[in-house]
Amino acid sequence: MIKNDLFLRALRGETVERPPVWMMRQAGRYLPDFMKLKAKYDFFTRCQTPELATEITVMPIDQIGPDAAILFSDILVIPQAMNIEVEMKPGVGPWLPNPIRTAADLERVVVPDVADSLSYVMEAIDMTKDALANRVPLIGFAGSPWTILCYCVQGQGSKNFDKAKEFCFTQPEAAHELLQRITDTTIAYLHEKVKHGVNAVQVFDSWGGMLSPTDYQEFSWKYIQQIIDSLRPVTEVIVFGKGCWFALNDMAKSGAAALGVDWTCSARNARYLTGGNITLQGNFDPSRLFSPPATIKKMVKQMIDEFGKDKFVANLGHGILPNIPVENAQAFVDAVKEY
Repeated sequence: MIKNDLFLRALRGETVERPPVWMMRQAGRYLPDFMKLKAKYDFFTRCQTPELATEITVMPIDQIGPDAAILFSDILVIPQAMNIEVEMKPGVGPWLPNPIRTAADLERVVVPDVADSLSYVMEAIDMTKDALANRVPLIGFAGSPWTILCYCVQGQGSKNFDKAKEFCFTQPEAAHELLQRITDTTIAYLHEKVKHGVNAVQVFDSWGGMLSPTDYQEFSWKYIQQIIDSLRPVTEVIVFGKGCWFALNDMAKSGAAALGVDWTCSARNARYLTGGNITLQGNFDPSRLFSPPATIKKMVKQMIDEFGKDKFVANLGHGILPNIPVENAQAFVDAVKEY
C-alpha cells in the first residue's frame, strides 16, 4: 500500500484534508544535483540509463517532498522507438534530422514492440518503484499524438509549428495515418508502464493550443480520447492540454480522472467549463516561482481557495523553469502542505 495516497484520492474525487502537490518537470533542471548529472551525461543517456532515470526521479521526493513522483523520461522516446531519429541539440532542443513530410516518408515509421524497444523505460520504472518504497505514487506519461506529430513533421521546436499544420491540412490522409500509428504505440507504451507499476498516467498535449477548436477535435482530441478509453479501465488518466481551455468542456466528458489547466485559465473558468465535477490540476504560473517565497505562499493559498481543496491537484501551469531557486520550489510545495 502507498503510504501517501493523497494524490490518488484526489484523482478519484475523494474528500481530502488538503490538495496533493507535485510539479511538472520536478525531476530535473532546477536541482543542483541534477545539474551535476547533466554535466556528466547527455540527455538521452540520462533517459536510457535506468539507474540515472531512477536517481533523477527520486531526487525531488527526497529534497522537495511533493506528493507524487513522475518518471524522468521524455515524450520523444516514442518517435525514437518508431524508427524516427531524435537528437537533443544543445541550444536548439529536440532535433529530428529526417522529418516526416510526405506519405512516402511514412514507409519507414513502425509501430514497435514497446516492451522491447522501450525496455529501458520499464527497467527505470521497476527500479524507481523499489527506490520509492511505496512512499508516494509514481506517474508515467506520454506526449499526445498531435504533440508528437508536431516534432516529427517540423523537425524541431517551433513558435507556430507551421510545417506540421501544413502537413495536416494538405495531406490529411498521411497525417491521420501518422497520428494513428503514434496513438497505437502510445497506448501500448502506457499499458506496459501500468504493468510495471505506475499508479497513474498523464498525457501532455503541449502544442494542442496551436490548433483552432475545430482542428483540435480532428487532429488531437479524438486520438487522446482513444488513449483514455483504452487506459481508464486499468489506471487514472490525467490530460494536460496547454492553451486548450476551449476544449475543457469536451475533455470533462471523456472519462479522464483529471484535467490539467495552464495559468491563462482562471480557476473559476476552469470549474465552469468542466461542469465542476472533475478533478483539476494546475495552474500556478511557473514564472511566478521567481517571486519571493512569502509571495509564492500567499499566491498558492489564493489558488487553492479559488479551486477548492477537493477535486484539485496543486501543480504548475507548465513545467518548472531551469533557473528557479530551490527554496522557491520548496516554498510552493510547503504552502500546499500547510494549507
